[in-house]
Amino acid sequence: MNIFTLNKFTAALALASAISLPSLAQAREVTLNTQLQSYGGNDAYLALYLTDSNGQYQSTLWVAGKKAKYYKHLRDWARGSGMDRAAFDGVTGASVGSGNTLTVKVELADSLIDAGYQIRIDSAAENQRDYRAEVIVPLTLQGAGKPTSGTGYIETFSYDL
Repeated sequence: MNIFTLNKFTAALALASAISLPSLAQAREVTLNTQLQSYGGNDAYLALYLTDSNGQYQSTLWVAGKKAKYYKHLRDWARGSGMDRAAFDGVTGASVGSGNTLTVKVELADSLIDAGYQIRIDSAAENQRDYRAEVIVPLTLQGAGKPTSGTGYIETFSYDL
């Protein structure tokens, strides 16, 4: 590698760093805590996702449950994401058992907070009822740390910024 090539590489690396570092500074780690009620039956599948102020799907935050054949029961999330694997690859884990807690850490852009976005959770359990938008929580600084009750399998949901 000659000095000209090395300088071009160094300049390109510096430019890439200058562009990407500000975007990293504008994101924060958010911890999502979902406590399930004690109920009889199979483990629950959960889809945690982000919607805009109109309730339109924006992105998948986490999917609990690895068997894709059950994803169709997470109806609002399934419709919004189109169940496109690219929308949830790398953000899936095991289903959640009765009385257990799911804790997930995600990176969210600061610009989403206090901008009308919502965190929603759909839930379902095999041979039991499905709950569309069981939890709907505005993504705000003021709402951080405050538990919200679910309408089905979820006892409480909260997020920490």
